Amino acid sequence: MIEHTLLLSEAPQEIATLPDRFSKEPEATIVTHNSKKVLAILSYDTYKALLDTMESLQETLEIMQDPEMMTIFRESILAIERGETVAWEDIKKELDSVETEGGDE
Repeated sequence: MIEHTLLLSEAPQEIATLPDRFSKEPEATIVTHNSKKVLAILSYDTYKALLDTMESLQETLEIMQDPEMMTIFRESILAIERGETVAWEDIKKELDSVETEGGDE
């Protein structure tokens, strides 16, 4: 990601130009004050993508910390490696059959 640096004193004059700049190229605008980075301004799309990525990583970490889920995951990988899989078409037929049976009651 490209970073554009902006002095805090310049921010009021430059803030209106940021949407056009962000539409051309996803970048962050870093605002500095006394030579220190104090703010990061992102386009909403970039911000949303970062939030989505963080949520996904959090979910992955939660699964990885769950011993039971990881055991099931590892067993599933081994089953796939052994060729113990079922074709989607067969599963779909079975699900359709269960729906049909359940709908008759």
